[in-house]
Amino acid sequence: MSNSYDADKETFMGAPRNKIPWWPTIDYSKCDFCMECDKFCPHEVYEKTEDDVRKLFVKNRYNCVVFCRACAKTCALDALTFPDKKEITQLIKKLRAEKS
Repeated sequence: MSNSYDADKETFMGAPRNKIPWWPTIDYSKCDFCMECDKFCPHEVYEKTEDDVRKLFVKNRYNCVVFCRACAKTCALDALTFPDKKEITQLIKKLRAEKS
């Protein structure tokens, strides 16, 4: 998936993707910049900076596949977290109901 992904035109389970807040949160107190998550993820969710401060950040949050947490499993330090799956499922149901 490229950076040109258009969340306004995409849906997930019948709900607009740009209304579903599913992407990783990085705990910078734990992240050691190993980049295993970025190496693993084929969807270009992450970007890194290496100038003055080495930092990883979520650049393309809507590229993240809803309910996928595989990148977090590559992180030995548990620096990545995701929203609560049950809450997101409820939100998707609500968004679909609003659409009908």
